[in-house]
Amino acid sequence: MSRGLNKVMLIGHLGRDPEMRYTPSGRPVTTFSVASSRSWSTADGDTRSETEWFNIVAWGSLAEICNQYLQKGQQVYIEGRLQTRRWEDDEGNKRSTTEVVAREMIMLGDRRDRQEASEQEEGSEPYGDEEDDEFPF
Repeated sequence: MSRGLNKVMLIGHLGRDPEMRYTPSGRPVTTFSVASSRSWSTADGDTRSETEWFNIVAWGSLAEICNQYLQKGQQVYIEGRLQTRRWEDDEGNKRSTTEVVAREMIMLGDRRDRQEASEQEEGSEPYGDEEDDEFPF
């Protein structure tokens, strides 16, 4: 049997402050969005750019770290996997969303930019957490 690969690596800026909640079993989960932009030149020499937004979900101790240290506008590296959830809303409409379930996070950017967020931060150490399929929804 062959093995698959589901891995996402992003560098971008937080579009909003993280929001942390707890599942009914007490497990922390933090959500936030990350914008990643790219630019290129057309054949005519014009410069174009586009921004893609990603919804990020972090669980457990990584959720607590993201909630404590990240803030809107901050640049981060996120590594994880893509996950699509499907449900039916109150009106019976089928809904779905695709999100990145974070496994690792590294705060990027100038250390002076991060100093207020963490006086204890000693470089860009990766933070990781085990996978968890439990959802707060």
